Amino acid sequence: AAAGLSYVGAYVINTYKSYDNFLQDKYALLPAVIIICVAVVMFIIGLIGCCATFRESRVGLGVFLAIILVIFIAEVSAFVLGFVYREKVKTDVQGTMHSVFEKYDGKNPESAVVDYLQEQLHCCGVKNYSDWTTTQWFNSTGNNSVPLSCCRQDMKNCTGHLDQLQEL
Repeated sequence: AAAGLSYVGAYVINTYKSYDNFLQDKYALLPAVIIICVAVVMFIIGLIGCCATFRESRVGLGVFLAIILVIFIAEVSAFVLGFVYREKVKTDVQGTMHSVFEKYDGKNPESAVVDYLQEQLHCCGVKNYSDWTTTQWFNSTGNNSVPLSCCRQDMKNCTGHLDQLQEL
């Protein structure tokens, strides 16, 4: 389990590099770091539990049980906090995404990240294609279209025009 959590934490940190323009707050990496720390602690606790079981030590097993109870309480607390603050996180991420979409010009690094994100997630805009209608890029193009990264991958002749919504 500790190895699996370590892998997940490292994967999240590695993936963060692709989306760091959306998550400008460096505290966004905090959950991944916590996951890795939890993995290290789980490994140590598992070692204590194995040693206590192997030696058939009542004190060692009691300590192991106490540690497991503390971890369970911490997990329940983390779940409750995540549930309570989910809307704040959603609002913060959407606000950051809107600011990145406002900077879109089709050429800068933020634009490449927006295109990559839309292609990978098969989406268009933060909520939908209408998010593009308020951006500077949309108004500067003057042709009522969204970026080509909004186009469905199976549509070869997609131009991004809003009069062809079935292709987005």
